[in-house]
Amino acid sequence: MFIDGRQVEDGTIIETDLAIIGAGAAGISIARELAGTDISVALIESGGFEFDAATQDLYEGEMGGVEYPLTSSRLRYFGGTTNHWGGWTRPFEPIDFEERDWVPYSGWPMTRADLDPYYDRAREICQIRSSGFDDASEWADGGAPLPLAGDEVETRFFLYSPPTRFGKRYRPDIEQAKNITCYLESNVTEIVPTENGAEVDHLKIATLTGVKYTIRPRVCVLACGGIENARVLLLSNSVEKDGLGNRTGNVGRFFMEHPHVGSPATFLVTDLDLIASWYRTYTRVERPDGNVVMRGCLMMSEDYLRRNKRLGTVLTFAPSRPVTAETGKDNPPDPAEYLHPKILQLARSTTSTPATTEEFGWRLGVGCASEQEPNPASRITLSERKDALGLNRTKLTWRLKKSDRDNLRANLEAVARAFGGWGEGRVRILFPERDEWNVAEGWGNHHLGTTRISTDPKHGVVDADCRVHGMSNLFIAGSSVFPTGSTVNPTLTLVALALRLSDHLKHRFAAGTPL
Repeated sequence: MFIDGRQVEDGTIIETDLAIIGAGAAGISIARELAGTDISVALIESGGFEFDAATQDLYEGEMGGVEYPLTSSRLRYFGGTTNHWGGWTRPFEPIDFEERDWVPYSGWPMTRADLDPYYDRAREICQIRSSGFDDASEWADGGAPLPLAGDEVETRFFLYSPPTRFGKRYRPDIEQAKNITCYLESNVTEIVPTENGAEVDHLKIATLTGVKYTIRPRVCVLACGGIENARVLLLSNSVEKDGLGNRTGNVGRFFMEHPHVGSPATFLVTDLDLIASWYRTYTRVERPDGNVVMRGCLMMSEDYLRRNKRLGTVLTFAPSRPVTAETGKDNPPDPAEYLHPKILQLARSTTSTPATTEEFGWRLGVGCASEQEPNPASRITLSERKDALGLNRTKLTWRLKKSDRDNLRANLEAVARAFGGWGEGRVRILFPERDEWNVAEGWGNHHLGTTRISTDPKHGVVDADCRVHGMSNLFIAGSSVFPTGSTVNPTLTLVALALRLSDHLKHRFAAGTPL
C-alpha cells in the first residue's frame, strides 16, 4: 500500500515493526524480502513516483576539496538512483574483502565466499541471467580474450542489468504486500533515540507542505545512500550531540568514489579483428532463458596487486578508428600530424604487416576507473546552510591522495607492458605524473564508505550485521557501509548486503528478539 505523506493528519503517530528509511535499491530489496511475513513494514520515501525539482533540491549542498556534483548524482524519488542507473554489474573480487597491509583501514568482517550466495540472489533481483563474470567460455562465440603478455593484466566481464528500474519493476510487489506501507513525499528529519542513546525511539517525519508526523518502529534500517545516510545520522543530534553512531567520530568519514579518467592512454593495434567485439561495445548474447548483455574489460590480476601493493583499476575500450596516411572525408589526417612521433614509430614497428603500406593499424581510446584509498579526511559534514525543511545541508569534502594518482599511473604502465609484450599492440600513456590530484577528470557517481562496517567501533560505524555500534535496533544498508570500494560498480554488492541484512532481520524477528 502507498500513502502520500502530505495526506497524513498532522501529529499522527504510527506504530510499526520495521521502518526502512529510503526506497532505493537497498530499501526496496529489504522490503520485498519481508513481503508476506507477519512483520509490519513502513517504507519511507522522500519523493513520489516521479522526479520533482523541489524534492531533488534537498540534495543540494556545499563543496570542499575536489569539486563534485551533489545534486545531479542521485535521484530522490521512489526507486532512488536506479531511475537513472546504467546497469553495470560485477561482484567485488575476493581480495577486496581482505585486510591488505598496503591499504590503510582495509578489511571487511566477511569474505567473498560469505557473500557469494547473496550475489546469486542479487543477480536475480537485478535481472541478470548469467553468472559468467569470469568465464570466457560463456562468451566464446564473440571472440577470445586478448593473449596479453605476462601475468599482470586479465580479461574479466561486466554483465548488464536491463537496467532494472527498481521503482517501476518492484512497485507492484510493494503495493500488493499487505504488511508493507510505503509513505511517499515523507522526509525523516531526525532519528530520535531513547535518553541513553541505546536504541531508536521514534522517527520525526516532515513533508514539504508542512505536515509533520511520527513513526515508532521496533527496528529501523537507514537506507538513504552513501551521502544521505551520514547526513541523517549527523542531523539526529538531539540526544547525541555529535549525531547517532558518532561517538568515535567516524560518521561521514572515509567518503570514497571511483575516479574516472576518460582518456588515460591511447592504444594502437595492428588489426582490429584481434580485439573481440565484446571488448569494444555492449554485446547481446542470446540464451535459452533470455538475452544477456555483457562487455569485456581489463583488470589487474590478484598476483600483480599483491606483488606490487596496488589497488585495482578497470579499463574499457572506447570506439576505434583506423590510422592511415590518407586524408579524406572518412579517414583521419596523416598520423604524423596528430600522433606523438614515438607512438607513430611504435605503430610502424609492430610485428604484423599491415594490409597496405598506407595503413598503420587501429587506434583505440580507453576509459578507466580506479579504486580509491580510504581516507578519513575525505568526509561528509553539515553545512551552515539550511534546506526547505530547515535542516543543515550537506558539506562534502572529497579528497584524492597522491597515492591514488600514483596507483593509477602504475596500473596503466602494467597494461602498457602487457600490450607491448603481446607484440600486436602499443600503448602511449596520457595520464600525467603530478604531485597532487586535486581536480577529478570524472567519477562514477558512486558514494561509498561514510558509515563503514568494522568489528571495532573505533574504526567504523556499523558492526558485521550492519547494526550501528552502541545501538540495539538501528541498522544501515547501502554502499555507505563499504570499508573499501573495490574498482567496480557498487550496486550488485549493495543489493547482496541488503539481502544479507534481510535474512538477519527475519531471524531476529522470528526468534522474538528484534531488539
